[in-house]
Amino acid sequence: MSSNTSDVDEVFEYTGNGQRVPNDVVSVRLHPNVVEVDERAFLICESLKNVGLNEGLKKIGKRAFEKCESLQRISFPSTVTDIDEEAFAACINMKNVVFNDGLERIGDSSFHVCKSLESITIPSSVNDIGELAFYKCTGLKEVVLNEGLRRISNRAFDGCTSLESINCTSLRELVIPSSLDEISSHAFSNCMNLKEVVLNEGLQKIGNNAFSGCSSLQSIAIPTSVTEIDFMAFKDCNSLREVACSEALPSIDYCTFSGCPLLERITFPNLSSRLEAIIQAGQVDVQNKIQQFMNRGGIEWEREGMIGIPMDVTKRGWGLAQQHFHQIIKWISTMK
Repeated sequence: MSSNTSDVDEVFEYTGNGQRVPNDVVSVRLHPNVVEVDERAFLICESLKNVGLNEGLKKIGKRAFEKCESLQRISFPSTVTDIDEEAFAACINMKNVVFNDGLERIGDSSFHVCKSLESITIPSSVNDIGELAFYKCTGLKEVVLNEGLRRISNRAFDGCTSLESINCTSLRELVIPSSLDEISSHAFSNCMNLKEVVLNEGLQKIGNNAFSGCSSLQSIAIPTSVTEIDFMAFKDCNSLREVACSEALPSIDYCTFSGCPLLERITFPNLSSRLEAIIQAGQVDVQNKIQQFMNRGGIEWEREGMIGIPMDVTKRGWGLAQQHFHQIIKWISTMK
């Protein structure tokens, strides 16, 4: 032990390299030469209250501070790029976490069950939030995401029942940044108050059950960049009335929208506008030709209306609907 930080607590200096850390340590500072906190280094140090992380530190190892139940605050220097699996899991009194630019990865279950944590800001340098990263952080009310994020993994914010500004039962609005290319399975499932979701171009995949049980969600617009919507992605969104797609119809599993009784069809606003422009240009025979062509594939369109695929058509299988739809796109695109 070294010099006091107060009249009561002494500071333990951690030097790494497999150093044995006493379980009754209260305050810790890292030696300036430490670049990684070893796996399990401070596991179940239940008295640990204060941790000073040094500039030059690059990684927090797996389960490094797991179950440090007295730890209330941690601030990461800009040199830290990686927080490994379960690094701070079950730090049940952790109230404040400061991530700085430079961090790239927040590992699986890294803040699992940190139930006193109230808010976090993810810096733009982070590209990956791991599976169950903030699982059951029941006190978490606010999460701020920045451009740069590419992946939110499975159930990253599952069980965050107090969250109001990004996820879970109190969430009302969600904007997915353009840098994110995948929403993984169950990422926003059972966000029962979620009413508005904005998906930006750049997103490629919506995973299974990603928005299942979002019972207040009324509409969703799928960007052109999305190529795959997995099974049950919007299952039991029982207020969902409108799904708008671009002409780049993604691969959609047959039960993607199961349990959505108010959803009658998927619409294509951009394609509908293009078709109307062709008709307005004076090609008077176009309407009848297209109407006949669409009827073959069970695709709906009325003059000055919206092109749509009825949900009963999708229940019989997306393959045939997609085949006819892509033929329609190709046919319209050749018109002058």
